[in-house]
Amino acid sequence: MFNFFKKHSAEVTEEGALDLSRIPKHIGIIMDGNGRWAKKRNLPRTLGHKAGVETIRRILKECNRLGVRYLTLYAFSTENWKRPKDEVHALMTLLVEYLKNELQELHENNVVVNFIGSIEGLPEIAQQELRLAKEKTKNNTGVQMNLALNYGGREEIIQGIEALLEAMDEGTFRKESLTEESFKEFLYTKGQPDPELIIRPSGELRLSNFLLYQGAYSELWFHDTYWPDFTEAHLRLAIADYQKRDRRFGGVKDE
Repeated sequence: MFNFFKKHSAEVTEEGALDLSRIPKHIGIIMDGNGRWAKKRNLPRTLGHKAGVETIRRILKECNRLGVRYLTLYAFSTENWKRPKDEVHALMTLLVEYLKNELQELHENNVVVNFIGSIEGLPEIAQQELRLAKEKTKNNTGVQMNLALNYGGREEIIQGIEALLEAMDEGTFRKESLTEESFKEFLYTKGQPDPELIIRPSGELRLSNFLLYQGAYSELWFHDTYWPDFTEAHLRLAIADYQKRDRRFGGVKDE
C-alpha cells in the first residue's frame, strides 16, 4: 500500500521539528469519529459532536498560530441528511450555538469565518448565523475557516459547470478561456489555493466526497484517533510528515 494511505498512530511531534517556512497554506480536515468516540464511552452521539466542537476550537487556534492561511473543515456533507432526524437536528442546533457563542472570540482572534456548500438547504437560523459571522469577520487577516456544510464534492463540480455555462450565456466567459485553473473560479473555494494537505482522523481511508477537484494533488494523512481526541500535537505530526514528502505533481525531479 502506498505510503500516503498509511494510518498513523505513532508519537506526535514537537514544534521544533517543523519548518515554519513550509507550513501548508491550506489544510482540509475530514472531522470524523465523533459518534464512535461517544459510543466507546457509552454516551449519546450528540455528546460526541459537542466534544468535536472543542477540538475545532483548539485546532483552529493552532493553525492560526502556525500561520496556516486556510482551514477547511468538513462539518456536514450532502449525505449526512440520511442520518436520524434527531441527530441532524442536534447538529444544526450545535452549529448555531457554536456561531453565537464563539463569534466574538473568533473575531478577536482575527479569524475569517467562511462557508462552502449549499447552505440554502440548511435551517434559516443557521443560514442567518453563518452570514452574520462571514460579514463580521470579512476584514480579518488571520486564518480563514471554511465550514463545509451541506457540502459534496461532486455537487460542487456540477454547480460549477452550471455557473460556467451561465457565464458563457451572459458573455462574461469564453469557452476558449476554459482551463483547469480558470474553472476553479466557479467553485466554492474561488480565490483560494488548493489544499496541500488533507487530514482524516478516525481510521477511515477515503475522501468521502470532500474537495474532489481541489484535492487532486493534496497530500493525504490518516490517523486512528477519533476527532474529539485529535490534538495540536497530531496536527504538528501531520504537517511534519507533509514536509518530508517529495511533491512531484506527476513529474520527475532532476537527480
